[in-house]
Amino acid sequence: MKNELLFCPLGGAGEIGANMNLYAYGKPGEHKWIMVDIGVTFADDSLPGIDLIYPDPGFIIDKKDDLLGIVLTHAHEDHIGAIAHLWPKLQCRIFATPFTAVLITEKFREKKIDITNFLKIVELNGSINLDPFKIDYVAMTHSILEPNGLRIETPAGVVLHTGDWKIDENPLVGGNMDINKLKKIGDEGVIAMICDSTNIFSVGRSGSEETVRKSLLKIMERLNKRIIVTSFASNVARMESIFHCAEKTNRQISLVGRSMHRIYKAARQCGYLKNVIEPIDPREAKNISREKIVYLCTGSQGEPMGAMMRISGYTHPDVFIEEGDTVIFSSKIIPGNEKKLYKLHNQLVKDGIEVISEENEFVHVSGHPNRDEMRDMYNWIKPKCVIPVHGEHRHLMEHVNFAKEMQVPHPILIENGDIIKLSPNEEPKISDKAPSGRLYLDGNISVEEDSQSIKDRKNLGANGYLEVTIMINSKGNIHNNPVISYKGLPIYDNEEFNYGLEYEIEKTSRSFKIASKQQEYNLIDALKIACRKFSKEKTGKKPYTNINLVRI
Repeated sequence: MKNELLFCPLGGAGEIGANMNLYAYGKPGEHKWIMVDIGVTFADDSLPGIDLIYPDPGFIIDKKDDLLGIVLTHAHEDHIGAIAHLWPKLQCRIFATPFTAVLITEKFREKKIDITNFLKIVELNGSINLDPFKIDYVAMTHSILEPNGLRIETPAGVVLHTGDWKIDENPLVGGNMDINKLKKIGDEGVIAMICDSTNIFSVGRSGSEETVRKSLLKIMERLNKRIIVTSFASNVARMESIFHCAEKTNRQISLVGRSMHRIYKAARQCGYLKNVIEPIDPREAKNISREKIVYLCTGSQGEPMGAMMRISGYTHPDVFIEEGDTVIFSSKIIPGNEKKLYKLHNQLVKDGIEVISEENEFVHVSGHPNRDEMRDMYNWIKPKCVIPVHGEHRHLMEHVNFAKEMQVPHPILIENGDIIKLSPNEEPKISDKAPSGRLYLDGNISVEEDSQSIKDRKNLGANGYLEVTIMINSKGNIHNNPVISYKGLPIYDNEEFNYGLEYEIEKTSRSFKIASKQQEYNLIDALKIACRKFSKEKTGKKPYTNINLVRI
């Protein structure tokens, strides 16, 4: 049997976030594998108690002895966020550039895992040899430090994995995109390009961080009270811009929020942000007059525990906001967050605070390429095949159509779990399907999508909770009245509800003689049905019901 080159996304194809990509080379049954990125996505209100979601790595866990390493493109959570949760099941080497390495080391430290012997730091524009894969890092520009594309060379040909990218001619912090290297890669031949699809519907170009800085400075120069800026903590160039604007407007700056401090510290550790003014502690900033301070804080997406939400709710211990102040949301409104963000904006406006966002001022540029930038990349790389990833299904379909416009011979539409066979001489095709799915971080436990804990929590949220404790005497009869408690039921007359429920419990119990464990179980099931039926009649809700039988 011949050697073959395979690509398989377990996450990030058909969704934005949770990126996890596999490459394999070798004879069927003897493949060697690498993983590119291992990210998370964030849960919405439909999953109470769940914050993080990540791809199910079961397919590659079964092959972990042949997994040569995890190669990280950059440090955004949708590319590294699952690493500390899933790596213990993989126990392989990790390859990352310095800034990404600092952030993942912190993640492992929080989990009390020493990753020192497995973490290999790759210099910028460096290379690693994981035979049969030779991987060259390609400097890109994006909304974070040290973003990388990967030139993955195998005996079957070269693949370019773009990672997240844009073309920013002046990214302000960090290096420029290595366009000459990309052109050289294209000239040498690329059998497939696995490419970011996030902004495929956006015409023109995404814009530069330099133009955002100029706009922010103009805005802040006209403001004469307290300024609070909220942005993605990971955007170090934007962070430096706020430092720059604070200095130019003769203001002090204070960082608020754990992530903001963590990113600032990591950037400084890696040699960035060396020429900015020193931030002051929020506790000290309280003593500075409001026209002389800028706060840069987390919570740009209205996260409940983000600093911005606590500031707007007047619950933050160190930062106070008042009428006449200004809040600048220097970030994109991520689809799905509109409702909570508009609620936050409305509350601020109602309190007499000016709100500036991408809707009314130029305060943000995307970290992903618009169509004109995509055209440039296609012209540089000239791939024989394009596989769109990092997008919802509508993005991937539009990207395939775009690739056809760009005369790419073999664009291919895929989804998570598809195994694509890549070849220099044959048309790429989906050759198999890997099991794929999602895991939810429930507390500190990984659970599957159909987990009972999630089902129970949804039921509790929708229908409330009812608990009945019944004491049974030695003759198998009920002793005294049952003890009834409930939460989340719309009951206006507690006494009437309790009396009615007690009657139903006694009526149901009289039809049972409890002489064995099995009869106990049967009674419990019957009581659950009776209690839920009664509650449905009285309240319209069928609560999650728990029955306790206590023998005395």
